[in-house]
Amino acid sequence: MSIQAELIRLGLRWLLRPRLGAEDTVAKMRRQTEGFTRWTPPPPPGTATTAASLRGVPAQMITRPGSLLGRHVLFLHGGGYATGSPALYRHITWRLADATAARITAIDYRLAPEHPFPAAVVDASSAWQGLLDAGAEPGRIAIIGDSAGGGLALALALRLRDRGEALPGAIVAICPWTDLTLAGASWRTSPFGKRHVLKDVQALAAAYLGNADAHNPYASPLYADPAGLPPTLIQVGSDEALLDDAVRMAERMQAAKCDVILEVWPRMPHVWHAFASIMPEAQRAIARIGDFVGGKLPA
Repeated sequence: MSIQAELIRLGLRWLLRPRLGAEDTVAKMRRQTEGFTRWTPPPPPGTATTAASLRGVPAQMITRPGSLLGRHVLFLHGGGYATGSPALYRHITWRLADATAARITAIDYRLAPEHPFPAAVVDASSAWQGLLDAGAEPGRIAIIGDSAGGGLALALALRLRDRGEALPGAIVAICPWTDLTLAGASWRTSPFGKRHVLKDVQALAAAYLGNADAHNPYASPLYADPAGLPPTLIQVGSDEALLDDAVRMAERMQAAKCDVILEVWPRMPHVWHAFASIMPEAQRAIARIGDFVGGKLPA
């Protein structure tokens, strides 16, 4: 593991330390996210970012000089279904555009608790249809998401399959949250899964679910029959709390004869891709995503 990765691990352990005082989880996380967004570096020259609306879902469309005209990525951000935005991910989406040679569409789906389940799934589905309305071919679209967005990517594919609609050419689930019951052992054994972190995530799950059952497969894709899903790459860090969500999802897909690749990256924290500006492992992980998408989507 690189020195940069070790320093980031230590920094994350410090950020996730217990803090005194009770505070609303969503409000706290939204303030933190706003701070992170202000410090998120802009894309480099040559990046075109335009606002769009896909069947009423706001989005940012990001292209790089190497983005192929007919290749698309529908990007679904993380944030526990309660925080996050395309602006927060602008340092990742342009890198994905480079790696995949695609045009990225990062959507700003509605967030909980104001808009609980199934709002995020409905918005993702609307955005998918909006891409098709604009002329995108389903087999030349990859759906990529991280954390909650990784679970949402799988949920969207399940919804499309169940409705008999066209499926994407590939899915990439980065450290996906696939089980909102939080039954995975890694929530309790991971260096980053401390009790106070688990408590916060339980609050996020409750905010998103509202009155829905946590076993609903469109909320927790782990409990779906994944047969027939498109080729899927799952990346996860070995030390993170969502390790079991990723591993169990991959196992279910393998048992259903899906084309799925599981990559467990040693000692990586949650969504280490966010540190691509300084971490070699993050750069390599994004390059692997590019290789996978390039191998599944026609040019």
